[in-house]
This record gives sequence, structure tokens and C-alpha cells, in this order.
Amino acid sequence: MRLDLVPRARRSPLAATLSPVLAFLTAVLIGGAVVSCLGVSPGAAFAVYFVAPLSELWSLQEIALKAAPLALIATGLAFCYRANLWNIGAEGQFVVGGLAGGWVAVATHGSAGSTVWILPAMLVAGTLAGIAYAMIPALLRVRLDVSEILTSLMLVYVAELFLDYMARGPLRDPAGFNFPQSVAFDAAARLPYLMEGETLHAGVLVALAATGLATLVLGRSLFGFATRVVGASPRAARFAGFSEGRMTLAAFAISGGAAGLAGIVEVAGRIGQLQPTISPGYGFTAIIVAFLGRLSPLGILIAALVIAVTTIGGEAAQIDLRLPLDLTRAFQGLLLCLVLGADVLTRFRIQLVSGAAR
Repeated sequence: MRLDLVPRARRSPLAATLSPVLAFLTAVLIGGAVVSCLGVSPGAAFAVYFVAPLSELWSLQEIALKAAPLALIATGLAFCYRANLWNIGAEGQFVVGGLAGGWVAVATHGSAGSTVWILPAMLVAGTLAGIAYAMIPALLRVRLDVSEILTSLMLVYVAELFLDYMARGPLRDPAGFNFPQSVAFDAAARLPYLMEGETLHAGVLVALAATGLATLVLGRSLFGFATRVVGASPRAARFAGFSEGRMTLAAFAISGGAAGLAGIVEVAGRIGQLQPTISPGYGFTAIIVAFLGRLSPLGILIAALVIAVTTIGGEAAQIDLRLPLDLTRAFQGLLLCLVLGADVLTRFRIQLVSGAAR
């Protein structure tokens, strides 16, 4: 006897819509059982994780600020994953983008005269750096058929170590009492705040604009159609005249550019200077966000907000309820597994097959 997955004749739109909701509720129930075993009231944990972050202005701003880079990176990754390409190195592209754009800010620190060009130059430099870094695994895949999974992942550590070296060495503030950080960016090199006296900055608008643009490209353009065809059937794509190699380069360029842009948005927004570490793992968490959002820009935006809420709630639970922060990461991973499993069950049905039918 064995269990087989048999394709359904027709996928129910209602089931496809409700499956992520049911997956989320299941994850919450499992999480409640876990925290109960840890001696904490599930109701209190639910309030801290999901209610408290939505109840105050500062926490709502923090949710938006954490969701923005996740949504921006995940939207770029959606192009790769829809084309059946596996860019696992968005974290490295994020770091390189932040470093390149931050270098522009450091190089122009204290400049006299007009400075309105500095912030746009930083954003462009960060985006181009992310594209260039993503081209390494893309070219290795196209030219030498090297697995993009391994190369993109290994390049993450190269980028992190290079940032660490630059922050401690060439870009270190000479008047910074030997702390491993650059000078604080000038006001002209910082993203403007959306509300006076608050922390919400224009990087949130950049993420929203990228989400809207990706929605148009994926849903209304020939390039979006080619991306789906290449991912679904490379042979059919070749018959249709779509080049798999060019699509690989284009998809990696988009995902790398989005990650690089997210990197400089984070540096020019929240951080305001270069440090040995500029990312809490956004590039890896964005992979979860991309699949939670089903590779749809709108779904990714919603998933980024959900992950941001659980992250803020997890930090509060660590303080208020003494729950480990790793529990939040475990919940996010469980949520991903349940959403993917629910998605499979909407496309296939489980069938028990006897040994004689083999």
C-alpha cells in the first residue's frame, strides 16, 4: 500500500483562497499548544504576538519598516522562482547594495554646494551593485551550468565578510573612537520621514511602488508571460522563441536589483551609516515571504506584513512572557510548511494505492 498524489480535475477557487487562512489558523493552534507546554497561557501569547503589535502607532510603524525590505526582496525573488530559478543569495545582494550606496554617502560626506543628487545616486548605486552581484551565479548557470543555488548562497558570506572589512577598515570613521562604523550620513543622504517626529520613512513607499510595478509586469506584459512559460515548461518556451539563458539573466537581474535597492533603503533609512552588519537576515526571511505570498506581488505584501507582525510580537514575547525568540522563527517556518502543504492539497488529492496496482 502507498499514498499517491493525483492531480485534481479542477482546482476550486474557494479552496485556493481559504487554504492560506486555514494554514495560518493551524499554525496558530500548533503554536498555542507549544507555548502551553512551555507554561505560558496560549491566550496571553496570542495577545502579545498578534494583538499588541497592532494596537500602538510606534509598533505599526515598526511593522511597516520591517515589512518594506521583506516585500521588496521577495517581489524580486518571485521573478526567479516563477522562472524555476533558485536565487538563495538575496541576503548577499542586499548587503552589497547597502555597501555600494553607503559608500556614495561616505564619499560625499560634508559636500558643499547642491546635494539633491546624492540620495538618488545612492539608490542607483545600490540597485546596480545588487544586479552585478546577482549576475555572478546567473552567468555561471548560463555559461557553465553551475548550480545557482550553491553559488548564490556562498556569495552571501563573501558579501558579509567584505562589508565587515570595509566598516572596520577603509570606510571607518576616523573620529569614531575606533568603533567599527562609518560616519553618520548627512541629511541629504537619508530617506525623508513621512511623519514629523516619527520613524516611518520613504522606503515604505519604494516597496509599495515596486509591488505595484511587479504586478503590472507579471500580469500584463510579455516578459511576465515568458517568465511563467519558462518556469512551467522550458521546452515549450523554446518552441515559443523564449531564450532560457536570457530569461535567467533577466530574472536574476531583477531579483538582485530589488535586493540591492532594499539594502540601500535600509541603510539610508533606519541605520544611517555603514556597520559590520546591516541585515537581521532579511534576504533569507524574504524567501519564506515569497512562498507565503505564492509568488504574487499582492500576496507577498500581505505575507511580509504577517511576518513583520510575528517578528515584532516575538520580540515582545521574549521580554513580556520570557519565550525564546527562536520560537518565532520556528513559527514562521511552520507557517511556510503548512501553506505549501495546503497549496499542494488544493491541486492534488491523496489516493491510497494497493501493492497490486504498482
